Amino acid sequence: MTEEPPMPSRRTFLSTALATGAAVTLPAAAAATPGRPRRRVPKQSISIQLYTLRDIMGDDPEPVLSALADIGYRKVELAGTYGRSATEFAAVLRRTGLRATSSHAGIDGDLDRLIADARTLGNKYVVVPWVNYATLAEWRAFTTRLEAAGDKLRRAGLGLGYHNHAHEFAAVEGTRPFDVITAGTTRRNVHLEVDLYWAVTGGVDPVALYRANFPRVRQFHVKDRAADGSFADLGTGTIDFASIFRATDVTEYIVENDQPRDALVTARVGYDYLVNLRF
Repeated sequence: MTEEPPMPSRRTFLSTALATGAAVTLPAAAAATPGRPRRRVPKQSISIQLYTLRDIMGDDPEPVLSALADIGYRKVELAGTYGRSATEFAAVLRRTGLRATSSHAGIDGDLDRLIADARTLGNKYVVVPWVNYATLAEWRAFTTRLEAAGDKLRRAGLGLGYHNHAHEFAAVEGTRPFDVITAGTTRRNVHLEVDLYWAVTGGVDPVALYRANFPRVRQFHVKDRAADGSFADLGTGTIDFASIFRATDVTEYIVENDQPRDALVTARVGYDYLVNLRF
């Protein structure tokens, strides 16, 4: 009786998908233009938000992380640890050759546990990913908590950041919540992780936002926007990243797509776009 061939492993499946992604043509916007400056995004500054890959992580994130390392990523930003403790997930990261330099986490829980986990994971930054309030008083109260948490994390050797969406740029009782946050916190304790897609969606010029808050913007979520307002892989949408990067300077460029059609293709296209972009 002939034995059936073994079923392909999950890692084999992901490797095949990765190879398929590698065949995607790099967007023309990433090519160098004769006569233009030749600045580039340093490879060591490129990261990816693992929220982009949440639907393929399953109960075993290691093959996905290995696929990211094969693409060229050396850094990731976490959005949870997929049912594992910080110690367990840190071991997975070490095996795949990745560093979680940043994590998304809230500040209204146990800050001592947050700090301990961040240290275990090797984080440099912890970033509040999302809040939304109906009143200005609530935004001000949150800002007070944010500044206090930032002070505590700084004393523990960590940086605390805030990640925007579009709603922070819409006035609440005549004032933008984003302005409440920046006025009510200090650059010593709270930096900004500017999500470029959401800034543009909120009607804000990212370069003007950067300049108005210099030097507090340390991280970018590099996320493209299609003409219809939906999410797009890097270089396939309408955001002029070259112009933004030419006028700014941050420590991390974090690839993200909230609704990718194929998460590994998104990761591949995003990494290749940033590596090949000249500005």
